[in-house]
Amino acid sequence: MADISVKFCGLEFPNPVMTAAGPGAKDGDLCLEAVKGGAGGIVTKTVSVKPADVPRPCMGNTKSGFLNTELWSEHTIEHWLEVEYKKARQADVPLIIGMGYTADQIEKVAPMVKPYADAVELSTHYVGTDVSPIVNALKVAKKHLDVPVFMKMSPHTDIQTIAKAVEKIGADGLVMINSFGPVMSIDLETGLPIMGSKTGYGWLSGLPIHPLAVRCIYDASKVVDIPIIGVGGVTNGREAAEMFMAGASAVQVCTEAILKGPSIYGKIAQELNDFLDEHGYKDINEIKGLTHKKIDERQFRITSIPPTVDHDKCVKCGICENVCVYDAIAVKDKWEVDKEECFGCGLCVTECPTDALSIPYR
Repeated sequence: MADISVKFCGLEFPNPVMTAAGPGAKDGDLCLEAVKGGAGGIVTKTVSVKPADVPRPCMGNTKSGFLNTELWSEHTIEHWLEVEYKKARQADVPLIIGMGYTADQIEKVAPMVKPYADAVELSTHYVGTDVSPIVNALKVAKKHLDVPVFMKMSPHTDIQTIAKAVEKIGADGLVMINSFGPVMSIDLETGLPIMGSKTGYGWLSGLPIHPLAVRCIYDASKVVDIPIIGVGGVTNGREAAEMFMAGASAVQVCTEAILKGPSIYGKIAQELNDFLDEHGYKDINEIKGLTHKKIDERQFRITSIPPTVDHDKCVKCGICENVCVYDAIAVKDKWEVDKEECFGCGLCVTECPTDALSIPYR
């Protein structure tokens, strides 16, 4: 059995799957339920100087992904100090306290949460290109705290510049990414947005933002030496492994826990363990940053290599034939490919429901 425990910044996690700073950790009771469900660490819902006035409706699951107008905690920080942090501390895993957002707000919040925090996750939810709002908030947090401070980052266009800037100021780690947006979805019966914000806009999370999160992790881990906690569309152990290969040191889960409940943390951790076992890895370190090494070995090509088929796995469903815009695949008595017509695009491989098709990615 692989070792899926992780250690970084002086913190030890029995497994690398944590809650994220959202509804799945909105109070102490849910934090405890998350640990019972298998979470290896707790990140509490973000607090600020005032409780959030959350627009309603504030969450909706669409075919395009999960939308929300969630803000920070609807509880006062005083309530968290008196009740929720004390409950959350009963869990025998590291407690990372989410807080935000501006430097002025952090000046007040950081000293208040300090007694309860094994570490702090600092969110600014800033999506501009000027790094000063993020840097200024981080400077204040570091001034008041003697525990690790992890900077949560939105999917910025130049993630490397911001990652390097916050590392230089003293961030102990990065958390990426925050939800993406603003986005919009409209109820066709009424013509109104499904989100209750004044603009009708919301933020996108869940599986659709997973490739964006992986890219941000991959890019940032090229230029910083501090650990990165990946968040964004982790629904199973294989997606967690993907983030580790991109360079992450741990992962957080938000949307999937909202949809499936707190047992999902343990399920993802077990699936991650199974993946490592199946591929002969003894621990997470063996896959951490693996893609950086592999891509340096890969030779860029523009020539076509047609897919190959495992006939024992092929069920002749015809999906590959339907999606082939080059009309190169035929599924009759057996699967066949016209090597002259095949463009080598790879779509059929990703669409095959039985993993019968493969192409070389190297």
